[in-house]
Amino acid sequence: MAKLVDIRDVDRQFYESRLRDWLPDEIVDIHTHVWRDADYRPGAPARGQERAVTWPQRVARDNPIEDLQETYRLMLPGKRVTPLIFPMIPQEDNLEQVNAYVAECSRRTGFPALVFSDPAWSAAQLEESVIAGGYVGAKSYLSLAPAHIPASEIRIYDFFTRHQLEVHDRHGWIVMLHLPRAGRLKDPVNLAQLLEIERDYPNLRLIVAHVGRAYCDEDVGNAFEILADTRRMHFDISANTNDAVFEQLLRCVGPKRVLFGSDMPILRMRMQRITREGRYVNVVPKGLYGDVSDDKNMAEVDGTEAEALTFFLYEELNAFRQASERVGLTEADIADVFLHNARRLISGARGQP
Repeated sequence: MAKLVDIRDVDRQFYESRLRDWLPDEIVDIHTHVWRDADYRPGAPARGQERAVTWPQRVARDNPIEDLQETYRLMLPGKRVTPLIFPMIPQEDNLEQVNAYVAECSRRTGFPALVFSDPAWSAAQLEESVIAGGYVGAKSYLSLAPAHIPASEIRIYDFFTRHQLEVHDRHGWIVMLHLPRAGRLKDPVNLAQLLEIERDYPNLRLIVAHVGRAYCDEDVGNAFEILADTRRMHFDISANTNDAVFEQLLRCVGPKRVLFGSDMPILRMRMQRITREGRYVNVVPKGLYGDVSDDKNMAEVDGTEAEALTFFLYEELNAFRQASERVGLTEADIADVFLHNARRLISGARGQP
């Protein structure tokens, strides 16, 4: 059986010299995927797969809860990590199955969880699903928007419908939002709808994943100027390594509304992210993730360059550390980002003080 994670000297040195002492001993990871390979039919595509990048599938075939826990043990030694868990993008016929597995994992471990919601659900279906599964809210994805809508025209309300947002607002639940559209965070439609959600649904707990998918400097535009007057929406830093974007985020909304998230298991990838002409590219060791020659978001190196690469997780954390130092975050601020902010959101979604 292959190792789950191969910890090398370069990884140990990176973690010990840059991250271990800077990170709090207790962490909440607000963005993780948990699923079993057996719940997916071999060869069948995920719903709306043509609307999503495919490189994450190269990192892990599945991520059962035991693998997630072992990943933390190996990659974040000395830290106690509590994840917020939710499924991977479903296929056409397994949504109920993948949600049931996450609910069962949540009951067994005590980890908080989100249901993967379908925009076709009625308000009553959503409410019943969240309550019955013991979830604290929902995650959905642009690929579940109605098939007739071109990918470039998908809007937030196409996969988080207004009648569903009303349910989340009534209960104060968490909504984990992956922004659609090629413009990402800077897209004017996205920005307008983010402001509408903050205004119209003041009780739901909105998390904008991946800092609005602003992986490159070019993805930002004037977004942070527009979002500067927001007061409630939160942003997770999952699967993002752009320290300049992190710095702008911290200066815009402050450390009380920023959340650590990993996007496990893809953060196990051995890589370094660069940008080319406004597009992110994951640079990986040659051959480690198969033939990536046809993937515009992937590139390969070999020899000493490949040997120097560490984990996606460490690259993300180090980028945020660099941004936090430039902004002047205190130890208490770091504890908010990695622990207390998430705890407040989850407790609130559970109706706890």
